Amino acid sequence: MNLLAKAASGARLSADEATALYHLPLFELAAAAHAVRSQRTDPEVVSYLIDRNINYSNVCTVGCAFCGFYRTRRQADAYVLSYEEVSAKVLELEAVGGTRILMQGGVHPTLPFSWYTGLLEHLKQRHPRIRLEAFSPEEIRGMAKLTGMPSLEVLKALQAAGLDGLPGGGGEMLVDEVRHARHISPARISAGDWIRIMDEAQSLGLYTTATMVIGFGETHAQRVASMQRVRDQQDKALASYGNGFSAFISWTLQTEGVRVHGKVPGAGAHEYLQNLAVSRLFLDNIPNFQASWPTMGHKVAQTALFFGANDYGSTMLEENVVSQAGAKHRRVNEREIIRQITEAGFRPVQRDSLYNVVRVPDAAAILAQKPEVDFGALEAAF
Repeated sequence: MNLLAKAASGARLSADEATALYHLPLFELAAAAHAVRSQRTDPEVVSYLIDRNINYSNVCTVGCAFCGFYRTRRQADAYVLSYEEVSAKVLELEAVGGTRILMQGGVHPTLPFSWYTGLLEHLKQRHPRIRLEAFSPEEIRGMAKLTGMPSLEVLKALQAAGLDGLPGGGGEMLVDEVRHARHISPARISAGDWIRIMDEAQSLGLYTTATMVIGFGETHAQRVASMQRVRDQQDKALASYGNGFSAFISWTLQTEGVRVHGKVPGAGAHEYLQNLAVSRLFLDNIPNFQASWPTMGHKVAQTALFFGANDYGSTMLEENVVSQAGAKHRRVNEREIIRQITEAGFRPVQRDSLYNVVRVPDAAAILAQKPEVDFGALEAAF
């Protein structure tokens, strides 16, 4: 059996075999990835989520060179949202049928731990039906340093206050030679600590996702090494806890207007689609792969549905991080996502963050309605 046939069969690949996939013709690679996607998920369906990203603060001490969002405490536009301001954003999400908030900020040097637990308790009391997925491993490490508590105890306290899941932010490239390069993010959480904190979250039954960003100048072998860390952790989590990463989400580094601009090559649509296909074929223990319309745009995201992705992501009523580094596709409404999925030839279903179907929309009826003007999308276009 040749490599492409083995990959298309769904058999487990070695790291060397996965690295060799990058040298195969792109659309042959796509066919193999789509075949495996069709084996592991409903081949006719593409899911999506109605949610909102909330950035409770932009104050951060890590200072990644590829981040245009963070501020120091002394900058004039540094902020920390009040509980009431966060709650108002959740109310807007509830009004459009949303089911989850993805809440992240920077690593704040002075916010007391009680502020975080108090925020979760405040939101759970006022919005009991909204899942609270918040605080990347980087933020958890920051809270552990601030409090002197082990990260596992930090997670237990946050879970008791209402935390439902830990997003995969800060994964980027799980190879320290890449992530800790002086011109990228020398103070970033290590790959080992990222995996360790995710393992602790999974041991508590918290929802987790894995992420990957390409374009730092990493090699194909380093990309596969990053995926290997994820696959190994998924094997362990499934065997030990019965749960693990619910999805794998990848995108390309956004470099416009940030300090890393000109120091790294970035990555385009070809590399994004190629890497997505390889990840679908190599990460045989993760069921769901998400297309990235915010960074790649809708046409590439539609194409991604034939390169291994089975999910279109979310409406993302608010996005403040990758847009600060040049991503121009900031938000869409549900109708637009349904249109994109339908035009690609799939049946759209609304899911929750656990990938349970919560609604099968009448796509024809929704698309027949006169569209509302999406001023966020219009603004992003100019």
